[in-house]
Amino acid sequence: MKLSTRGRYGLKAMFQLALHFGEGPIPLNVIASQQELSENYLEQIFSVLRKVGLVKSVRGAQGVYMLAKHHKNITVGNILRVLEGDMAPVYCVTDDNSSCHREEKCVTRLVWKKMKDSINSVIDSITLQDMVEEQKEIEKANKSVGGF
Repeated sequence: MKLSTRGRYGLKAMFQLALHFGEGPIPLNVIASQQELSENYLEQIFSVLRKVGLVKSVRGAQGVYMLAKHHKNITVGNILRVLEGDMAPVYCVTDDNSSCHREEKCVTRLVWKKMKDSINSVIDSITLQDMVEEQKEIEKANKSVGGF
């Protein structure tokens, strides 16, 4: 299973907002520049994120955004499900109660269900705050290795 650019870019952009949580709104062009993403594509992504209440837009000459709630309360799963949909590897184990005529005797369905549950467990356990803290640890480790 691969994530689309929509999910990958959305997570990177939300991470960028989380890095500056509490500092006020950030222009979309700054987010795009910092994460090396297309600003036009981010506009589309942020429109979706705004509609579901994950980001707030602030009026201004350019699009400026901030997280709609504390970054400790936004999980990777919240973001990816909005942008990618159900994280099931196949349709027969989606949350929309899709069924298959072979469901009762399908051994592979058990594999797909376990994969889905594992993916959901991971993405629901990581918050944007966790990602920010991990970034700080990486920066700290890189400074100690470089000696300055």
